[in-house]
Amino acid sequence: MKPIRIADAGRHVGEEVELRGWLYNRRSKGRIQFLILRDGTGLMQAVVAGDEVPESVFAIADRLTQESSVIVRGSVRADRRAPGGHELAVTDLEPVQVVEEEYPIALKEHGVDFLMDHRHLWIRTPRQAAVLRVRAEVIRAIREWLDDNGFALVDTPILTPAAAEGTTTLFTVDYFGEPAYLAQSGQLYNEAAIMALGRVYCFGPTFRAEKSKTRRHLTEFWMVEPEMAYCDQEENQRVQEELVAAVVRRVLERRRPDLEFLGRDVSKLEGIRPPFPRLPYDEALAWLEEQGLALPWGEDFGAPHETALSTRFEQPVFVTRYPARCKAFYMQPDPDRPEVVLCADLLAPEGYGEIIGGSQRIDDASLLEQRIREHGLPPEVFRWYVDLRRYGSVPHSGFGLGVERTVAWICGLEHIREAIPFPRLLHRMYP
Repeated sequence: MKPIRIADAGRHVGEEVELRGWLYNRRSKGRIQFLILRDGTGLMQAVVAGDEVPESVFAIADRLTQESSVIVRGSVRADRRAPGGHELAVTDLEPVQVVEEEYPIALKEHGVDFLMDHRHLWIRTPRQAAVLRVRAEVIRAIREWLDDNGFALVDTPILTPAAAEGTTTLFTVDYFGEPAYLAQSGQLYNEAAIMALGRVYCFGPTFRAEKSKTRRHLTEFWMVEPEMAYCDQEENQRVQEELVAAVVRRVLERRRPDLEFLGRDVSKLEGIRPPFPRLPYDEALAWLEEQGLALPWGEDFGAPHETALSTRFEQPVFVTRYPARCKAFYMQPDPDRPEVVLCADLLAPEGYGEIIGGSQRIDDASLLEQRIREHGLPPEVFRWYVDLRRYGSVPHSGFGLGVERTVAWICGLEHIREAIPFPRLLHRMYP
């Protein structure tokens, strides 16, 4: 018999097939057993009828336990009442392993701490598997869009000699007797790569040692960082909104059943299309004050402020031109107002907050050296970075998109911990 995936069952109605997977749940009704199987692509009901199979096959079905691995053979038939709209009329069962112990994650409610301690098993549940399939689609969509739009993939270092963002959020490691740091960003190296390749991106893990317990923070997360030569901030924002809209379209096209299984209101995603609204920092600050969320001018927005701002719009919104004092050292000042920089944070709607941070980069060597001094950074480790402004400097811009925050928004998750297979959080590094 031909092995198939559950996701492809609809293409094999009336055929004799083989499924290889695990038992998610089982119930019986007299001489009929209903096995709910999973194989990583979805759920499917397999019906074992006592008067249609040998007694030995029925006995095997009767002793299968939750998460037992099994190979099931039979014919596919349509049934609107069954999960996925199809079921398998079983003719044969081959147990690979029958689980003898009680499975830790029973089909009942469990506390978050318990589930996090058993994350290696929790990801098997249909909800978590659906999230991870959406995550995989998001990543594939990002890479394909960038590859198709003239960007070259460049792999940047994970071990770095200095901070790219704030020095207080670094993880320090010993590098043959010298201090090194886990990368907060691949951006600085991308700025070197654009001078060779024009448009580039890196895609990998980044690390921030923020002691944060919010639903939006991880200490290890994945980020895609495109960088573009001969690109100003306006063009930078156009690329961002086109990329985000393309990713949402792709997920709706290919993962709509997973989104619907998660209970996501897909109508809110169907309206995501550029251009996205632009909201200057000063206007955002004034509106926040009206909402009872006042901040002094010059302060960056925290999670409550981003949540409030992102509930105002049905589309993602760019908050633009932040004060220089609350942003990174490499951001280009606005020539008409040097106290603010040419940057934007893209906030996802429905209260999800920032998913992208981006800016035009300083392209003048003297100004960059001044900013490095003002931020108290060691000039010697940034010598190569300043060199980029001495040998053929051009206006250039880029951004970083957080994969987990984007997945959390698209899936409608309450906490970012579900958007990555094995989250690293404050005080959690197991499993």
